[in-house]
Formats: sequence, structure tokens, C-alpha cells
Amino acid sequence: MHIRDIFSERKPTFSFEFFPPKTPEGAETLFEAIRELEVYKPAFVSVTYGAGGTTRDLTHELVVRIKQTTSLDPVPHLTCVCHSEADIASILERYAEAGVSNILALGGDPPRNLANYEKAKDAFQHASDLVRFIRGFAESGAHKDGRGFGVGVAGFPEGHPSTPNRLLEMDYLKAKVDAGADYICTQLFFDNRDFFDFRDRCRLAGIHVPILAGIMPISSASGMKRMAELAGGARFPAKLLKAIARCGNDEDAVQRVGVHYATEQCADLLDHQVDGIHFYTLNKSKATREIYADLGLKDSHSFQSHPSPA
Repeated sequence: MHIRDIFSERKPTFSFEFFPPKTPEGAETLFEAIRELEVYKPAFVSVTYGAGGTTRDLTHELVVRIKQTTSLDPVPHLTCVCHSEADIASILERYAEAGVSNILALGGDPPRNLANYEKAKDAFQHASDLVRFIRGFAESGAHKDGRGFGVGVAGFPEGHPSTPNRLLEMDYLKAKVDAGADYICTQLFFDNRDFFDFRDRCRLAGIHVPILAGIMPISSASGMKRMAELAGGARFPAKLLKAIARCGNDEDAVQRVGVHYATEQCADLLDHQVDGIHFYTLNKSKATREIYADLGLKDSHSFQSHPSPA
């Protein structure tokens, strides 16, 4: 389903993110999690994409498998890194043929395994350029939906690590929306005030597309450190750090704290009319299932948004 149709039918939306496993064992573990999460009827699921060719073919294979063997609607990530226009056109043609309806267009991180990588050689220097190209793909007639692909982009409530100028950062985000982005999915965050402020700044900048909040429950102390690295410097509030510290070396306790904290975040976001919540699952289902249970949700259709009292 085209992302515009999804947002016209229901808000808030709930969605999940997966990454392509590199081994057959990892693939089977992931699909066990997918089967466990499929019953929650997410609006869509996204699939990450590695830079420099690390997981690109795996992304396509996973997206097609999800499309063909589940009821889920996969949204593949696509980045500017190491791509020519012909590369992107070929990838889009393959996804159109497979019946994929939406793409998440990203600038992408520099590939760690390519020592001589030069960004200047990429055909798309900014995510807005990639969004514009994907939008233009509709003119080829290769997609069965005459509108072509729906397009999502990333947003950063705590600020993009490579753009310390927050005013300029908002200009870049608006450029992505003006190029044709249908919605924004944020990087993970742990203080909802950062998200609410980001949402307000978007509206002030004339950005009025749906903004989905990215949530990742902490599952271990070591995982929290990796999370900080992957998120480009996520801010961990003292309240959360104190709760984790009280757990000591009890990893089960850390998981319970992580789920509880994420549940409180989600409840607060829903109370403040968030457009959607996007769960970073790390290819596991337990934490997401527990958050659903704690929120009283049977599936992603069971929440009814109510306006705040005047």
C-alpha cells in the first residue's frame, strides 16, 4: 500500500524495523521474530541497507521474502552512498517488479570497509537529491502505481551529528520534504521533550508531513553503548542511566527497565497525538510484544487517537 494511503486511513501508525541477517541461522531467527510480530498488523516494516555493498543484496532478498511470504508491507532503505543514477534506477526497477510500494531515502553513512571512499563521486550528494530521483521514477511507468514509490526520510530530534547548525539542519530537512518526501521517521531518542521540540520546529519551518517517533528499548548495558555509537551520539537522560545502574550485572533487570522506560515513552507520545511510532526491533520480538501488552494494544489497529481536551 502506498504510504499516503496508509496515513489517510489511520493515525497513529505502528511500524517495525529489521536488518538483513548475514547467516542462514540469523535469517531463521529473524523470521521467527517476524512471525511473532506479524499478528500486530503493523502499518509497514522497514529493512535497513548497508553502505559500500555490505548488505545491499541481502536487503533486497529480505524485502522480497517478506513481501512474498508474509502479510507485511516492507519498506526498504536506500542510500546515496557509492551509487550512480543507473544503480539507483536498477534497484528501483527491481523493487517495482517485486511490488514494493515505498522507499526510505537516506543520505547514508560513509562505508567503513572502503578506505578510499570519496563522497564527491556519488551521483546523489544529499538525501533530497535521492528523494527527487525516486519521485521522478514514476515517469518511467515501471511501477504499477502511477504515483510511483511513496518516499520516507529520516529526522533527528537531537540533531544530526554532521550538522551542528540546527537552523541549517532544518533547511536540509525541509528540502527533503519539498523534494517529495511523504513522511519523516526519526532517529531513536530517549527524552520525549527532544521529539516534541523537533516536531514543533518542523511545523514552524513549514514541514507538515507525518512524523514518526523512533523508539528502541534498551536490552543490555553493552547494547546501550553500541546504540549510542550507531545513533551518532544519542543522549541518555540521567533518569534512565540511574535505573540501568540500579540493575548492576542483572541483564534480565536491564531488559525490564528498558521495556518499562520505552513503554512510558510510547504512552506519553500517544497522549500527545504522535503520528506514529516506529520500533527498532534489533530483529527480536520480545521487547516490542511486551510494550504492546503494557500499552493495552492487541494490534496496531486497536489504538484510537483522541484529541486533547481544550
